[in-house]
This record gives sequence, C-alpha cells and structure tokens, in this order.
Amino acid sequence: MPTKSIKLTVSAAIGKVSAIVMAPARPTAILTLAHGAGANMDHHFMVELATALSKAGIATLRFNFPFTENKKGRPDTPAVAHETIAAAIDKAHALYPSLPLFVAGKSFGGRMSSQYQAANKRKEVKGLIFYGFPLHPAGKPSTDRAEHLQEIKVPMLFLQGSKDALATWDLIEPVCKALKKAKLVKLEGADHSFKAGKTDTMALLTEATQQWVLSVVKKLK
Repeated sequence: MPTKSIKLTVSAAIGKVSAIVMAPARPTAILTLAHGAGANMDHHFMVELATALSKAGIATLRFNFPFTENKKGRPDTPAVAHETIAAAIDKAHALYPSLPLFVAGKSFGGRMSSQYQAANKRKEVKGLIFYGFPLHPAGKPSTDRAEHLQEIKVPMLFLQGSKDALATWDLIEPVCKALKKAKLVKLEGADHSFKAGKTDTMALLTEATQQWVLSVVKKLK
C-alpha cells in the first residue's frame, strides 16, 4: 500500500513530529490516527490498522506525539497533545481537501482527540473514532473522563472490548447511550489491546470502521 513519510510542525516551541500517510488509489475518507500512551505510531497495532483501513478504502495519517518522537516515557500534557492533533488535522485536510475528514485514536490518542474537538469544534471534522476509549484507569471505575464528550456535535464511533480494564462494560455502555450521536460496537472477549484469543479483532475493527464511515459520509451528501 502506498505510504509517504512526512513531518508535522506542531509549533515553534514544540517542534516537529514524524507522520506517515497511507492511502489507497481512490480513498473515500481520510483519518487522523493518534497512538496510545504506551507506544508510538510504528507499533504493530497502528501499522496493521492503517494497512487494513487503506485496503478498505480509507486513507490514514498516523503520527507521533512529541513524547514518543523524543523518546520520553511520560505522555505529553493535554495542551501539547491537542496542538499535535491540530497539526495532524491541518495536514490531513491540506493533503485531501475534498475528502471527508475523521479524527481517530487508540486509547490516549482517542481521548486527546475528543478533548481537542470538544474545545475547538473543527468544522472539517466529520466524526470521531475511538479504538478503546480509556474511560478510567484500570481498577478505578469512573466516568469523569467522559464528561467532555457531551460537547462534541459530530458522530462518534466507540469500538470497545467487553473485557477492557480501562472501560468496564457496565460504565461505557450507559456513557454511549447518553450521547445522541454515538455508536458503540462491542468486541466480545477483547481486552484493551483488542486481544481476544484466536478472534481476528483487526478484521472486526476494520469492518466496523468502514461501515460507519460510509454511513456518515452518505449522510453528508
């Protein structure tokens, strides 16, 4: 699948981060894809997801946050993460101005993306996709991290494992039901890393993403 390595300028103070654009010949949409707190954009999950989405007709721009770009252990502050996501959105829209643009992320990347969209309400963004929304720390059930989601006005897709220790099902389900434009997809037996025995969860994630993106794009026409 055609890929292109680029640099994103986050700001003069923060500097640049690496990014990779992967796109099929005729994409139906472009997705920014932010990684989680424990890995960078080259983690096998991120690479496999971007590749599978490209085969499904969806282009992706995945990128590093500054903390992984600079090989630091602790995740960036929300302010720095938000600036990085803004740069990714700007670049994706500049590269594919005629394509519907979606913002997505794995765990930390998804939560930072939704925080940014809740505060800025970017008109270019047509929807958000969460690959395992981290509703709470493991062993500390809470819904505080979901409060900002009420401020988001675009459709949202939550792809969640039924055994995700960072989003127990009895909490994530009512959170999503309370959001007018949210769809929740349950991956039975999957944990926060989307591991579920011999189940091909990547195929399930890709199919659910493709179907949802196409449904949103159809409503935009």
